[in-house]
Amino acid sequence: MTRAKRYQSPELEVQLLREGIIESVHIGHAVVCDSRGRILSVAGDGDAATFIRSSLKPFQALAVAAAGTLERYELDDRDLAIMCASHQGRIEQVRQAFHILWKAELEPNQLQCPVPAGKQSSLEHNCSGKHAGMLALCQQRNWPLASYLQRNHPLQQFILNTVAELLSMPADEFIGAHDDCGAPTYLMPLRQMAILFAKLASGDNLEMERIVRAMTHHPEMVAGPGAFDTELMRLTEGELVSKSGAEGIQCIGRVGQGMGLAIKVRDGSKRAKHAVAVHLLKQLGWVSPDTAEQLAESFMMLSPYKRLDVQGDLDLM
Repeated sequence: MTRAKRYQSPELEVQLLREGIIESVHIGHAVVCDSRGRILSVAGDGDAATFIRSSLKPFQALAVAAAGTLERYELDDRDLAIMCASHQGRIEQVRQAFHILWKAELEPNQLQCPVPAGKQSSLEHNCSGKHAGMLALCQQRNWPLASYLQRNHPLQQFILNTVAELLSMPADEFIGAHDDCGAPTYLMPLRQMAILFAKLASGDNLEMERIVRAMTHHPEMVAGPGAFDTELMRLTEGELVSKSGAEGIQCIGRVGQGMGLAIKVRDGSKRAKHAVAVHLLKQLGWVSPDTAEQLAESFMMLSPYKRLDVQGDLDLM
């Protein structure tokens, strides 16, 4: 019996330096793929399996876009951007999520994402836009509203089939689990996340092209001021589409080039995944030197006394 080829090279090491002395170390994996599914370069284990978490949101929104829900309820690109968001609960973001519900004749109490600690409404949860989009699709299709988060619900099956089709995989081969907001997320090799973002950024599909436009034209909706996704898309002005996921996941697509980068930091560190992303974007030439410097200043220089440094590079396959 032959074993399937694994795509591996030396891992990335993220060092926290306090006045030049190593204080902490994080280990990361990264892989770059094209929209045809080919692995172009890798650092660490490109086949490392992990949950895609909130980096799935553009593809959950893709189901909404593909179903004609946007046209049915006259939703615009700002609505689509908030569906893809892990937002900060700012008033303009909360209002945008509410706008989706209002247009689809739904109520905020139908959202099943949790009410954040110290807040008053599920609309303030970072996933409220995603949930609002899901409910709007259910409303359009006359699917049950109360059970929309169950894995066997027609909505969740529609989303899963959308992702499965993009990856040319049978839907029943995916391993699912509930994300913290209650919606399903899926376990997959890191390279499949990179393939998804390569396809998202390829420009070969009208609905995905609209999602990219919504995210890159309204980056303030996708995360918020000072957040990595928002700042990267703002600085690159439509050249990169970016969506973070919890537990050390970061996915980025190079718009119009059909290439995707997926990152996983083994211990789930948020600061380390940002450092890896800046380091690799610079290596890949996906950002200008000035943009790389601005990103490093924001996400690698943590204080006057400590900074992050990344050791290792992507190896061509």
